[in-house]
Amino acid sequence: MSSPPGFSVRTASWQEDLAPLQDLRRTVFILEQQVPESLEWDEFDAVSQHALAIDAHGHAIGTGRLLPDGHIGRMAVRHEWRGQGVGGAILQFLVDCAKRRGDAVLHLNAQTHAIGFYERHGFVVYGEDFPDASIPHRRMTRVLQPVAS
Repeated sequence: MSSPPGFSVRTASWQEDLAPLQDLRRTVFILEQQVPESLEWDEFDAVSQHALAIDAHGHAIGTGRLLPDGHIGRMAVRHEWRGQGVGGAILQFLVDCAKRRGDAVLHLNAQTHAIGFYERHGFVVYGEDFPDASIPHRRMTRVLQPVAS
């Protein structure tokens, strides 16, 4: 998948890319959104497929992860890069990864302010609002089309 000029998205390893992945999530979730650090890191980091967006200078500017069960989460983009297609490129990268491995359905818990973003990428809201780290969220899902062999 190609990305708009100025950045690219690649697969990241939790072990090899730990520093930039943690820095991005610490900046966006812990510092900006006041998520308690004890809630940010979990056992799914080591077993998830991570995406890392890198700018033209090699700096990490965004991330997201795809869990083994088809949940997408921990989508984070540096403030100065928001609105420039980085989040969409990361999301599409993770959707493509899920399609390649044969996932039929994707799920995510969207912060309510971001529902429109996910809807533009084919996700549909279901259920009621619920708090996660004191931030209102809604569950969303997307049925994937099979990849032609």
